[in-house]
Amino acid sequence: MSQENRVLSNAVDVSVPSVARMYDYYLGGKDNYAVDREACDELSKVVPSTGVLAVNNRRFLRRVVRWLAEERGIRQFLDHGSGLPTQDNVHEVAQRVDPRSRVVYVDNDPIVLAHGRALLEENEHTAVIQADMRDTDGIFDHPEVRRLIDLDEPVAALFVSVLHCIPDADDPAGLVRRVAERLAPGSYLVVCQLVSEDPATRDFVTEFMRVNTQGHWGRVRQQHELRAFLDGLEIEEPGLVEVSTWRPDPSDAGPKQLTQEWIEYGGVARRV
Repeated sequence: MSQENRVLSNAVDVSVPSVARMYDYYLGGKDNYAVDREACDELSKVVPSTGVLAVNNRRFLRRVVRWLAEERGIRQFLDHGSGLPTQDNVHEVAQRVDPRSRVVYVDNDPIVLAHGRALLEENEHTAVIQADMRDTDGIFDHPEVRRLIDLDEPVAALFVSVLHCIPDADDPAGLVRRVAERLAPGSYLVVCQLVSEDPATRDFVTEFMRVNTQGHWGRVRQQHELRAFLDGLEIEEPGLVEVSTWRPDPSDAGPKQLTQEWIEYGGVARRV
């Protein structure tokens, strides 16, 4: 995939569902529109555990950032496809461990940029940039990334529930490799995406999201495909798993629920 500069719009299109806004709706947020809610309701008719999946994924993000900050001493986070701000964002979790932790959020949705900048206006250690997460060179050359991220020190690069948005033609595995190559040894890659071993679920969700987002979608994959994304990296225990089982924490609010039709599958890998 070429890394030419991609043209990003600053206009919010309320006629087409946005993955970020759909996720916000599933999490009980208010930054979504009727078109997003309608798409979620239609999707849930066929895969009713989608709301539970979104909650499990958010809890995983919170646990993994806290683990990286507390147990691995990571103080720099680059969050690809960050989505809309909600409770316990990456910077909030990391900065509870160390207020000097630095976070850059990357998203191509203009509403994420607007809400993120308002939230972070007085946080000098955190920034949000509008960029296509496939544009690795553009992201690493961005002034805010250069200001906050020291590439000579370990970084945690996050790809949490976003790789299914990237078509095979754009090589999501290559994207993970490109980012890993830019990071110092001792850095971490956090990767998870929607997977299903049921062909009917994979086909339905992939086509539903492709049509409803007007092509801003990749596909639901299988577990073995995600494992291949991390070739050459050292997978941390407990390996690649359904994310609600990754280092579960009793402090997670409410009972843990497993999803049936599809799962969020992933884990953490270290660059050695």
